[in-house]
Amino acid sequence: MADQIFDLKEISFEEYKTSALLEDYLEKNGFAVERGIGGLPTAFRAVFENGTGGISIGLLCEYDALKALGHGCAHHMQGPGILGAACALKECFRDASRPYKLVVYGTPGEETSGGKKAMIKNGCFQDIDIALMIHGGNSTQTDVKSMALISAHVIYHGVTSHAAISPEKGRSALDAMILTFNGTEFLREHLKDDTRIHYTVTSVPGSANAVPATAEADFDLRSYNSIYLNEIIRRFENVVKGACIMTDTQYEIQYGERFESKVPARKLNQVIMANAELVNAPTIRPSREKTGSTDFGNVTFLVPGTCLRIAFVDEGTPSHSQAFIDAGKSHAAHDAIVCAAKIIAMSAYDLISTPSLAEDVKAEFLQNKKQMED
Repeated sequence: MADQIFDLKEISFEEYKTSALLEDYLEKNGFAVERGIGGLPTAFRAVFENGTGGISIGLLCEYDALKALGHGCAHHMQGPGILGAACALKECFRDASRPYKLVVYGTPGEETSGGKKAMIKNGCFQDIDIALMIHGGNSTQTDVKSMALISAHVIYHGVTSHAAISPEKGRSALDAMILTFNGTEFLREHLKDDTRIHYTVTSVPGSANAVPATAEADFDLRSYNSIYLNEIIRRFENVVKGACIMTDTQYEIQYGERFESKVPARKLNQVIMANAELVNAPTIRPSREKTGSTDFGNVTFLVPGTCLRIAFVDEGTPSHSQAFIDAGKSHAAHDAIVCAAKIIAMSAYDLISTPSLAEDVKAEFLQNKKQMED
């Protein structure tokens, strides 16, 4: 199945054949499947319940390829790994005294705008207690934090005039933009260390002898704490406003969709990695304390969750690379899928069969989220 998905290499929100392949398999194996959920034609939800009133385990998978590159991020491995875990657990664990629900979510479009954000807005993931996911990588490990991110497109409006004959009549949108860049640099000194701000010029029309009436710039604001990101946004807006006051210009800010930060789930990571040890997973390494931005962060900001990274390439091999593509249909990739399915199934079994463990995971999640607010 992974090889089929690899060859399809369907890009974000166009994963029609891939999602159908996963949906059909789940349906044939006794899951109740809903197709085209969350406002996305290639998203799905598949449910199996053993009794009623038990813990609900969310098993999430991505399956979009990179445009012009194919499966250079190993998303073709995720669906088969998650399906393997879900079906194994369903067949092997029928204890009536331990009710549980498995909810497999197909989540398209991770490589671009992040389909999970749209799915959350449309009511998805409200039915799970804990979220688990798989991702191919160069080490077997889990992540602790991811970066909250919001993009801002700023349009500055000034007044044009002849720069030599009547500069006093002009109000430079370019000056406002440059002052925003300078103010952003001064702002950096007074933000927490785990903050990132990037910017670039997107448009400055006109010639050098005319005061620019418009200018446009893009900014990315990031933090490992979603709640602290709100403070960064407030202060960034003050910088933009101040730059425009100084230049007697106007501005508008257009924000993009927001990626939330992952709430650390160390106890859940310990469950995952203990099972990785049991199955002798390849290239086991400590958790990655910090990663970039992902729409899985939006899910794990709502419920405790983690992603198992399973090794199938040499250490140091970056994702989104030709090396990832070359290894995509290798024996190592096939073995990694089976290994990951075992780890996820065993971890879900632990959470279902030991209710106190699941409660500890939830309690730590609430505590860590509260600490983010302090």
